[in-house]
Amino acid sequence: MRVLLIEDDPMIGQGLQRGLDDQGISVDWVKTGRDGRTALKQGDHSLVLLDLGIPEVSGFELIRETRSALQSVPILIITARDDIDDRIKGLDLGADDYLIKPFELRELLARMRAIERRQHGQTRSLLISGDITLDLATLELEYKNIRRLLSSREFALMRVLMQRPGRIFSRSQIEQQIYGWGEEVESNAVDVLIHSIRKRFDKEIIRNIRGAGWMVLKDTR
Repeated sequence: MRVLLIEDDPMIGQGLQRGLDDQGISVDWVKTGRDGRTALKQGDHSLVLLDLGIPEVSGFELIRETRSALQSVPILIITARDDIDDRIKGLDLGADDYLIKPFELRELLARMRAIERRQHGQTRSLLISGDITLDLATLELEYKNIRRLLSSREFALMRVLMQRPGRIFSRSQIEQQIYGWGEEVESNAVDVLIHSIRKRFDKEIIRNIRGAGWMVLKDTR
């Protein structure tokens, strides 16, 4: 999962970037509304964490522009503004949720999972296809009665594949989803992650489509 963070407070930004990275969530962080506008137009992110009081272009204006452009990317407002009128305005403009600072990381993660469940029409924070179950809350993967905790990068890779079972993802598509801007990515990084997951479970858990990429099988039952 790749998230766009629009936040001008360096302490909050750094803390969120570290905390989310530990959960297998790649974070692209910008500090102004103008840079946020540019990033939003690229359309590369699964979710936006948006502070309202950012410089140059306000958070409210970014929401308005994004929804006017018919962009459906989920937006979760994170702000110190606790006035009920601000909350109503943000939600009415098209934000999906509103979280007041200060907050605990686990609450933010829970709200992000809730948004993801709504997107996929799910009632639980699980991605399931055939014999594979990925728990978004615990970072655990179960395959044929083997259940193990994944590293943050292993989890990020499986999340990409499990969100669209049956679809083939190329190396560049996987890298784009699990690594943020400016991160150095070794040429065999994806191969190493896939090898590690196969070794811990079974080589059939991730299928290689020669010359195209990787996939998990879609449940056809």
